[in-house]
Amino acid sequence: MKRSLFLFSFLLIFAVQSCGMYSFTGADTGEAETFQVNYFQNTADLVEPGIDRTFTLQLQDLIQNQTSLNLANDNADLIFEGEIIDFYIAPMTATADNTAAQNRLTIAVQVRYYNTLEPEKDFERRFSFYYDYPANQQLVGANLDSAIEEIYSRLTQDIFNAALTDW
Repeated sequence: MKRSLFLFSFLLIFAVQSCGMYSFTGADTGEAETFQVNYFQNTADLVEPGIDRTFTLQLQDLIQNQTSLNLANDNADLIFEGEIIDFYIAPMTATADNTAAQNRLTIAVQVRYYNTLEPEKDFERRFSFYYDYPANQQLVGANLDSAIEEIYSRLTQDIFNAALTDW
């Protein structure tokens, strides 16, 4: 019994080590050790104060939490930069009285990703996501915060997946 447990443990350790750097998130950071997220300026026509800083910090946090990369201020192996290019609210469904029954907040970011160690993985891409809410509800305060949190959660995960996984 002890021999089979020892053999199983040895094989498990060997299998994990032979795969190189493994992450339970599926992230492939290659030989990279550092990353930086430059400030994502809000260039949208409708400006909501603070969403640029919030987005930048949330992307930094996600990468730090899901990889072993260290955050750097400059000269990093992996660089994320871009702008918030859209922030708008549009009616989605109408009632019998031709008024909006539901509205949609959409936020889009333009992202430039640079992998200084593997430049073939660089990209520039637009990412967007939305949050639907009842038209009779004002999108301010806690309602706005939860909408932005939900949108940013999806956007940052999509950016992470595009840059660091094969999804």
